[in-house]
Amino acid sequence: MSDKQFQLLRTFVAIAIALVLAFIVTIFVSDEPFEAFSLFMFGPLRNLRYMGNVVEAAIPLAFAGLATSILFSANLFNLGSEGIYYVSGLVAAAVVIKSQISGVMLPITAIIIAGIVGMILSLIPGFLKAKWDVNVLVTSLMLNSIYFGFGLYYLNYFLRDPNISQIASERFPENAKLANILSGTRIHAGLIVLIAFAILVYIFLFKTKWGYGIRMYGMNNNFVKHVGGNPFSLIMLAHISAGLVAGIGGSVEVLGMYTRFRWAALPGLGFDGALVAMLSKNKPFASLGAALFLAYIRIGADLMSRLSDVPSELVAFIQALIILLISAERFLFYWRQRMLLKEARN
Repeated sequence: MSDKQFQLLRTFVAIAIALVLAFIVTIFVSDEPFEAFSLFMFGPLRNLRYMGNVVEAAIPLAFAGLATSILFSANLFNLGSEGIYYVSGLVAAAVVIKSQISGVMLPITAIIIAGIVGMILSLIPGFLKAKWDVNVLVTSLMLNSIYFGFGLYYLNYFLRDPNISQIASERFPENAKLANILSGTRIHAGLIVLIAFAILVYIFLFKTKWGYGIRMYGMNNNFVKHVGGNPFSLIMLAHISAGLVAGIGGSVEVLGMYTRFRWAALPGLGFDGALVAMLSKNKPFASLGAALFLAYIRIGADLMSRLSDVPSELVAFIQALIILLISAERFLFYWRQRMLLKEARN
């Protein structure tokens, strides 16, 4: 069994164990555990609208996963996608509300500008890490709060609609919203943008010398230094690329799913992006599948909480178990060693 096959098996076993334990918990908390768990497992497949909900929820998760995968490939544990998502979404909203651009160029311009802003915001933790080796986890988490504070201030004092009681921007122009691509759902053209970026990230990481350098730095940064590589440039490049993807993701989510900017809190995609990256082993195309899986169990948990007596918090339990098992280096380690020994003897 190859290492790739083993990692895939390891992920599936982790998910299976989490689901089995979730079912056991359901037995204890529900009067109708089989019906409740059936809603969780198969509820999203009941009609087109529910399946559309899964895809809609997967789009921002996949963008966050792609951005985080680039950073994780360089062994940079950065959770800054959350703050960048918020600010880039706000920037896209500001562009479509304040600018006089018409037609299809309005959302395109907003998305491009948001992507550039994402790159700039990502430069800060990247530079601190590359220049002074500042812990990138700490700086990214701190910057999330700073970005949110500045963003909320701008929303409240410059974009807020005075005619409504909630903290939300003015309505977007009709031509700002991304086109719906499947009738009966809210699946929008952002899905096409996502697939395009998954392809671009794959090409960047696995078909270019820059992506190779980032991956080599993640595997062994001392090796990169000894062979004449430039760690400063690689760290900065990883952050710029991830910032671009996160910035595009934030703008696509806002323009695809909302008629006005209404995020009064961070969207919570920093840890979600890390989970998607861990499930996909930093593989761009696998990030799409991991995002769909995570979105599926969340929609299933929502249906279960609304149509049965089991709370939706069960999905948090499942996610925590998956993270613990996948991140545990020794999970299935001895079984893998026995397999390798058996293969060596044969």
